[in-house]
Amino acid sequence: MAGENHQGFWVFIEQLQGRISDVGLELLGKARELADTKKTYVGAVVLGNIPQEEASPLLSYGADRVYLFSHPHLEAYHALAYTKLIASLAEREKPEAFFVGATPLGADLAPRLAAVLETGLSAHCVDLRLGEDGILEQIVAGFGGAWLAVIVCPERRPQMATVMPGVFKKPEPGKRGGEVIPQAVEIEKNELTPLVAEFKVRERKAVALDGANVVICGGYGMGSKENWRLLEELARLLGGAVGASRPAVDEGWAPEEVMIGQSGKTVHPTLYIGAGVSGVMHHVVGIQDSEIVVVINKDLHAPFFEVCDFGVVGEAEKVLPVLIERLKEKQQVG
Repeated sequence: MAGENHQGFWVFIEQLQGRISDVGLELLGKARELADTKKTYVGAVVLGNIPQEEASPLLSYGADRVYLFSHPHLEAYHALAYTKLIASLAEREKPEAFFVGATPLGADLAPRLAAVLETGLSAHCVDLRLGEDGILEQIVAGFGGAWLAVIVCPERRPQMATVMPGVFKKPEPGKRGGEVIPQAVEIEKNELTPLVAEFKVRERKAVALDGANVVICGGYGMGSKENWRLLEELARLLGGAVGASRPAVDEGWAPEEVMIGQSGKTVHPTLYIGAGVSGVMHHVVGIQDSEIVVVINKDLHAPFFEVCDFGVVGEAEKVLPVLIERLKEKQQVG
């Protein structure tokens, strides 16, 4: 899709059983910012079994046009059907850019769309901005995690990017104009495979990483799964949630769902404590909006010490018990 007039910043709005995901709203806020700069419109693309009136609130989050594909067969994600319908719409309307949440669904859908539309795709972006020439700049953590790379797609359209949930803040809804535009749904039976037999919702822990005011994160420097209990006890005392760096997840000390970083979750706590985390760029981009960052690491030259607010040089398994004991004493006195 090169050499044509393209307008609009589009966002794919992911939904599950009719519930709109936050990452879609977060991306609408960023798309609104970029579109205002280029004086163009924001489009929201929604597929599901959703009545028109339930899609209209997307206008209040920044969309000018909501392209709605509503059909009972679209309630669950079907890769072939979703790709065909969205690609057909994009080929007709010619958006300038298209943003997708880097969720399991989005990670499957986005490359399929990019292949059909014959355009580029930047995955796991940590920022999106416009260069002086008006070309979209897609920011990702570089190989090895020590630097940030700027990726551009100067010739093909739409410019596509996936962004992890939590990277951008969800905008406050406001009173705005706009329209919901229902789309025709024409799908074949063979485009609805595999069939979804059942939805199961995993029970969340008392304090989840998403929205936690206090996050205690463990890394490879925790040494063992046995030492992981120290993080959980500290989190309990502070009313926080426990996260992990990729090496800790790779070791099997924590589930992948609590991994923080470019390929995991993005958190915005008031207090972040990293224990045994080296602090490479891949991890730091996931905590960059934390108000106070405390680092515990035995390596004085760990990169995390260059960006933290407070640092403790020492072995995490020795420092944490002291911190836990002091907190217990303070709570008893209080």
